[in-house]
Amino acid sequence: MEEEDQESTINFISCVCFVPQGVAKENPTKATLTQEELAEVIREMKQEKGTADEEEGSDDDEEKMDVEGGNSAGGNDEYDFDNYDEDEGTAGLGIDGVVVADPGENVEDDENDSEAEDDLIKRSDNLILVGHVEDVCVNMEVYVWNREEGSLYVHHDFLLPSYPLCIEWLNHDPSAREAGNLCAIGTMDPIITVWDLDIRDSLEPVYKLGSKGSKKKKIPKCGHRDAVLDLAWNSAFPHVLASGSVDQTCILWDLDTGTPNTTIEAFEEKVQAVKFHPTEPHQILTGCCDGFVRLFDCRDPSSIAESCKRWQLPGEVEKVVWNSQDPIYFAASTNGGEIAFFDARQELPLWKKSAHTEEVSGLILSPSIPGMMISTSPDESMKIWDYNLSGARLIHEDAMGIGRIHSLSFSPENPNIVAIGGDNKKRQFRVVDVLDYDHVKRAFEDRS
Repeated sequence: MEEEDQESTINFISCVCFVPQGVAKENPTKATLTQEELAEVIREMKQEKGTADEEEGSDDDEEKMDVEGGNSAGGNDEYDFDNYDEDEGTAGLGIDGVVVADPGENVEDDENDSEAEDDLIKRSDNLILVGHVEDVCVNMEVYVWNREEGSLYVHHDFLLPSYPLCIEWLNHDPSAREAGNLCAIGTMDPIITVWDLDIRDSLEPVYKLGSKGSKKKKIPKCGHRDAVLDLAWNSAFPHVLASGSVDQTCILWDLDTGTPNTTIEAFEEKVQAVKFHPTEPHQILTGCCDGFVRLFDCRDPSSIAESCKRWQLPGEVEKVVWNSQDPIYFAASTNGGEIAFFDARQELPLWKKSAHTEEVSGLILSPSIPGMMISTSPDESMKIWDYNLSGARLIHEDAMGIGRIHSLSFSPENPNIVAIGGDNKKRQFRVVDVLDYDHVKRAFEDRS
């Protein structure tokens, strides 16, 4: 052929999340819609979009989401999301640039392929949830990864109406008596969507958290008013999900009712990171663009702001993470590439380390290997550190070959195995066992 395939102008992974082994159905249910049902879904989506546009009206320019300066929201809009829906070549696309099937098209029945071996999810498989943006197509891809077999492939995906910023797995299904296999997704839109991972080819989430409201229908606004930057599920109280937003709030959601239980407003900037304490689940740690890490006791909502402890860092706080092996300690990272390590009982950090030349986009304190810390950055590097109460020593640095790294997640079963996502147009996603590096294995072999 004379013409070569054009390379995508935008192709990157914005967020990743491991799912524990053994929670997924062996053969996920395939959603099936008649042509009439699909047409009805598209009609409802158009109505919803029209209502939202009507409500925003001329305020759109004033209420554009502030994504400048925060890596979680794409940094300095380097991918031109202000003009996302105006890209050339969007004719024939669905709502907000999402590709949807034309109900008039003939779709071949692929039931014969459903028995293929790749369709079956084994108990030794991990699912990895990947927020993938490629030109005007925005997906959450559900990868299957098997360490023993060395397999990694996309099992199914969900089309998303807005650019994903964070994904959190949870097993609490309010509509069922038993544990589920779901995930919550925060996007550039203020509405959090919750998807059932055991249903393939869904066009709609199983439920949503928040509402933009409608004056015509007399529906009040509920939840966030701007992009959702981070999510944290409380496994000790599985009906509770926390979210941090550009609107300078952190909301604790009651998943059973689908409504906010507590809204924390003690912030002066975007809330970029939220993490529940691993053994004191009523405590939540937050990182904010005003430079403060805050720790809240959520048992008494009326005095939650007064109970806050806080620590200040230079710049914007990008990530916060507890040391789950000894959770009086935690670490936080900034947009200036710094990592700081704290004792929650003390006012000042135990140490600070200039770790990267750009913001720290991913930060892990290993839950299984004492003293191992992993960090990633848009400077294209992943670094592995040996840390203690007095400092951190660099063990390994690697240019991962996936471009600017935006996301990092570790396997629940093997925390030395990490998934990373970047913006290299030809290769954006990798799964790496950090103990495959000989010098890293030697450094930590007596601790694992």
